Amino acid sequence: MTRFDMVLTRQGLRFLGHVFPCSIGRGGVTRAKREGDGATPVGAHRLVGVLYRPDRMARPADWALPVGPRDLWSDDPRDPDYNLMVRVPYAASHERLWRADPLYDLVIVTGWNWPRALPGRGSAIFIHQWRRPGYPTAGCIGLSRSALRWIAPRIRHQTRLIVPASLCG
Repeated sequence: MTRFDMVLTRQGLRFLGHVFPCSIGRGGVTRAKREGDGATPVGAHRLVGVLYRPDRMARPADWALPVGPRDLWSDDPRDPDYNLMVRVPYAASHERLWRADPLYDLVIVTGWNWPRALPGRGSAIFIHQWRRPGYPTAGCIGLSRSALRWIAPRIRHQTRLIVPASLCG
């Protein structure tokens, strides 16, 4: 582990000496991630990007990318762009990145099953704002808005999200 690793623990997400309460997937933590299972995948996941809504916040880090109303994320295992950011018009199954609620106002993108995704192995494992404390996600890590805003500018190239197998079951 490096100083800049984020580690999921039973107490929350530990990063740079802080522990942030967080939510995980409704399916718990798994070693065998599948599309739609609602589980958070075990492993050491690279952090490959930060996305943000420029109409709702200032750029949280100098390398963060703005999203707009046409931006989507493919979650269709049959699609060649599975687990990639895509744009409308887009016929395959997808998630909107520009949402009415604040969940994706600031998103840290993990390298889970990316960039060459294996079909059905899971897509869009993000670190994003939670609905409320303790409310499960669809497999992502959910944090408070203030925690995300504190974390985003402190991420470095070597930062990883570590989800230990000891959290399974």
